[in-house]
Amino acid sequence: MRFSLCPPAWIVFAASIATIVCSTHAAPRCPGGVPGLRTRVVAGALLVTPVIINGSGPFDFMVDTGSQLTVIDPPLAALLNLKSQSTVGLLAATRQFQASLVVPDSIEAGSHAVTSPLVAVQDLGPIQAADPHIRGVLGEDFLAHFDLLIDYGRSLVCLDDSKAMQPQIRGERIPLIPPFAHPEGEAPFADRLVISVRLSDTGNMAILLQLDSGSDGPILYSGNSALEEPLLKRAKARASGATEAQRAFAVLPPQDVRIGARTIHNVPFVTPAGAGQNLPDRETNGLLATVLFQRVYVNHTDRYVILDPR
Repeated sequence: MRFSLCPPAWIVFAASIATIVCSTHAAPRCPGGVPGLRTRVVAGALLVTPVIINGSGPFDFMVDTGSQLTVIDPPLAALLNLKSQSTVGLLAATRQFQASLVVPDSIEAGSHAVTSPLVAVQDLGPIQAADPHIRGVLGEDFLAHFDLLIDYGRSLVCLDDSKAMQPQIRGERIPLIPPFAHPEGEAPFADRLVISVRLSDTGNMAILLQLDSGSDGPILYSGNSALEEPLLKRAKARASGATEAQRAFAVLPPQDVRIGARTIHNVPFVTPAGAGQNLPDRETNGLLATVLFQRVYVNHTDRYVILDPR
């Protein structure tokens, strides 16, 4: 079994030199009076929040809508005495790898808890290069239990299982693409958050992008024949002074991105270079970083998102 796991956060963010940390002593309130999660921002894009596992912690976890599973690093799994139940194949932007699966009794973020989640155990070296305090990734298997609001301006994450936020969130509702069928023999992990967009260089072709709060910029996957002629073959390698992590991606011409009735101009995309072209076919065409927007609201139950809600 395999699933996509926050590729750019593990690769692009490793190239960041500066780490920006914002913290608050008392988390601000969310729409509808919902209590917010106390967060800090790393590398200008990663939202990190305290998490309790099996009553222990808190441990710093990155909030990542682009990861279907929650992930913890091996030392934390050992500290909590979490035993491997099986293995899972992970698919990142430029490589595939195997990880162990563990099942803690509970994971808590703020006042919210999910019991007996599947959790992948995987090295977080690239993320921890940006911030060594990060011990895990809070993925969609946890987040999908709630309505979710990410507010970058206030370094705020809101989780709501009471529907109190929904009446307060206004803006164009962008439908999420219906869930992809799970291949035979693959466990039913959390569904990806995928929307359909149009790019200026690909005309009216629908481009399927997964919303990813674990990346600092959008990615288009290589190896897609439909994108090769209009766009991907125009990718340019980074300059010789780029870091190893940066050289894993080639730069594409900036695109105007049409999302519903809205157009975002001159969005910079990258595409995996080298080994990334040999990865299996994907259901999506790439990733859309949520940090491109000031606020992002995800309604998991009704399957829509609002970008920059009022």
